[in-house]
Amino acid sequence: MSPVTGTTSANPDLDWSQLKETVLMLNLAIAQIEHSMHEGNASIDTLVNSFTALSNNLNDIQASVTKIDSNGKSDNETIKMIIQGSSATATEKVQSAIIAFQFYDKLSQRLEHVSHSLSSLTDLMADPNALYSPPKWQALQTTIREKYTMEEERRMFDKVLAGATIEEALEEFKNELESKADDSDDIEFF
Repeated sequence: MSPVTGTTSANPDLDWSQLKETVLMLNLAIAQIEHSMHEGNASIDTLVNSFTALSNNLNDIQASVTKIDSNGKSDNETIKMIIQGSSATATEKVQSAIIAFQFYDKLSQRLEHVSHSLSSLTDLMADPNALYSPPKWQALQTTIREKYTMEEERRMFDKVLAGATIEEALEEFKNELESKADDSDDIEFF
């Protein structure tokens, strides 16, 4: 079997095939799932680390509060500094956890999108009139592309449909996101 090239549903020729279009759409779904799982794992790691640190900070605060009652006034300044430092760290960890939850929400949204896309693909393939219709395949691809909320996702979609490998599309997508993250410290809310 020859390597899969880009979509020709917009301009079908004698080489057009629903099988090739299906492979392209499945490759896109695979790329989305792989990227989403990578992001999801990073978010879960952040949550675990944040809550572990938060638990340690709260234990430090509790231990310091207990010492305030049992120690003389000279130790209270040191204890106060420990409580302030632990409270500041706990606040940072809560913020990290909130951001990780936001990324997990984004993961859920992406996987829901992939699910809807695969469902639409299945519907198209189950309809004999649509299965062999390049315009129906193009309409499916357009509908799926329009659901993407990030420009980087639309570019990844375009790359896969143009015939890029999953690895190439994911690498470019990852580089664009890292570049975007370097340019801005803003948190994206959904």
